[in-house]
Amino acid sequence: MSPPQWTCTPKVFPTSGLELLDQSIELEEETLSDYQPENYYPVNQGEVFNGRYQTIAKIGYGVTSTVWLAKDLIASTYVALKVYVTGQNRACERELHIYEHMNLVETNHPGRNFVRKLIDHFYIQGPHGPHICFVHEPLGTSTDILVKMFPGHKMSLDEMKPGIRQLLVALDFLHSECHIIHTDIQLKNLLLPGPETSVLTRFEEAEVADPSPRKMLKDRTIYKSLGFFPKGGLPILADFGEARLGDEEHSDDIMPNAYRAPEVMLRSNWGYKVDIWNVAMVAWDIVSPRTLISGKNPDGVFDDRVHMAELVALLGPPPPEFREQRHLSSVYWDESGNWKELVPIPDITFERLAEKVEGKDKEGFLRWIRMALQWNPEDRATALELLYDEWLMEGL
Repeated sequence: MSPPQWTCTPKVFPTSGLELLDQSIELEEETLSDYQPENYYPVNQGEVFNGRYQTIAKIGYGVTSTVWLAKDLIASTYVALKVYVTGQNRACERELHIYEHMNLVETNHPGRNFVRKLIDHFYIQGPHGPHICFVHEPLGTSTDILVKMFPGHKMSLDEMKPGIRQLLVALDFLHSECHIIHTDIQLKNLLLPGPETSVLTRFEEAEVADPSPRKMLKDRTIYKSLGFFPKGGLPILADFGEARLGDEEHSDDIMPNAYRAPEVMLRSNWGYKVDIWNVAMVAWDIVSPRTLISGKNPDGVFDDRVHMAELVALLGPPPPEFREQRHLSSVYWDESGNWKELVPIPDITFERLAEKVEGKDKEGFLRWIRMALQWNPEDRATALELLYDEWLMEGL
């Protein structure tokens, strides 16, 4: 019998006539290098979590979780249910603290609509320990997948502008209203809006009629993820797993290797302006087939010395006050500010790296990039200064 508060009836999914995949082939999360099956909760299609969320189909996976499209049987809406692996409670509780902090902020700032929200969270007990689950609105594919759909795996400057404007409005909301530093702005954390409810209803009906392929093992079933075709719209900033509160001191290691700001590489204090550095890196990745920073040594291994040498080539040597504030500067520069020749300074410029960028006013774009990529964090523009720059506003 349905609990009295349910407003819709759970679906019954077929248990026979399913498309079963070869058990010997690694599938989805099993292909991850440090996959340990007992860390993952063995979700089943049609399972009801926390007395209200019925799983419909798997829509994503990663080292920390599997993600499912689910139906909220009380609100009669579709949600994305993220079921974390065991041992993630501490990291998840930090993320939860960020979401709760954000939810307490009372503001009409438009950026609130451009940041992923947490609808609910709860704990479940799995065969090998507790798991925390997050409930979000369902969103579409990530921007890195979208960019790959464009010719040459890149957009033109004009195609990139609307998404970057929206990202900057979201960042101004986080920085000025919530005092939150995201620290991990990259294409895979910018998600497109989710499909309309009517599309999700058809998706659910299709799963009942012909469930997605799966591999059945003795203690669990590994499902093949289904994707949503992206609908139009601008990306929403998601994934607050590495976010920090801006009114505390931070010096820990953050950001993907090639995206790290110089103060992070030098293990010194950092703040809001690491996000500004990241916005420039993301904008570059959208319009260029190659990343701004390679950072790879001749053996193909990421190397901080190579990364720092590339920054010197692009930005010129750091100002004395930047070096003096950061004790690890002495690894790279002598007391007079001379580069210690740990690796050669490459012969690169913004202009040369931007040769394949398409669109008008490339000079305006590079000037805008330089507003964000400054050695001194305080010299970098704010989110609003970048947003209202004449180059980015042109075409509105």
